[in-house]
Amino acid sequence: MTTDPLTPSPWSTPEMVAGFASSAPNAVLMRFAEAELRGLEHGALLDIGCGAGRNALPLAAQGWDVVGVDLSSPMLAAAVRRSREGGSSGRALFAHAAMDALPARDASVNLVIAHGIWNLAGSSAQFRLAVREAARVARPGAALFVFTFSRHTLPAGVAPVAGETFVFTQFSGQPQIFLTGDELVSEMRDAGFDADAAVPLTEYNRRAPGALHVGSSPVIYEAAFRKRG
Repeated sequence: MTTDPLTPSPWSTPEMVAGFASSAPNAVLMRFAEAELRGLEHGALLDIGCGAGRNALPLAAQGWDVVGVDLSSPMLAAAVRRSREGGSSGRALFAHAAMDALPARDASVNLVIAHGIWNLAGSSAQFRLAVREAARVARPGAALFVFTFSRHTLPAGVAPVAGETFVFTQFSGQPQIFLTGDELVSEMRDAGFDADAAVPLTEYNRRAPGALHVGSSPVIYEAAFRKRG
């Protein structure tokens, strides 16, 4: 296995890996993906930031041909192990790759998943590169499922990183992406994705105005989009 570039971050600790490996898949994503697969002769799916296979393996069980990518070597090892134990190794492949350098051909994927990964970009430039990579690999009409941090995680008065619009350090001490709903829709539109009513933009964990709960669950946006053309 490739040397883990995330060491010594918490993402590759045994406790974090075990937690992700035991987490249930996103139920909204499962329903959306099941509906997307109907009528497809071949369903190719790319799970960006797949972790230990929380979503990738149940999606393979649905019948998708899944490629999951992540930078955490221990997470990928756990995903491969679970895939073999569950008998889905033929439909789920895992690769060591970054969000902004995806190992897939142009216009080759029917469904792209960015579940809790784009918020980890350290700059707006990296975020936009990652989104455009998703647009590059997505076929015309392909779906995109997004699960990412909301700006409402942070109080209204906090300032972003100098020179940035939606990069903040107040939540974890590290630069991370926190978007408003309008910013998320706009960034997706600029990359060639339009909102899909099948999964309308939804916000989870919204707290009282002005509250900042460092170390607790962030406020999350969930939505589906579709590649134009």
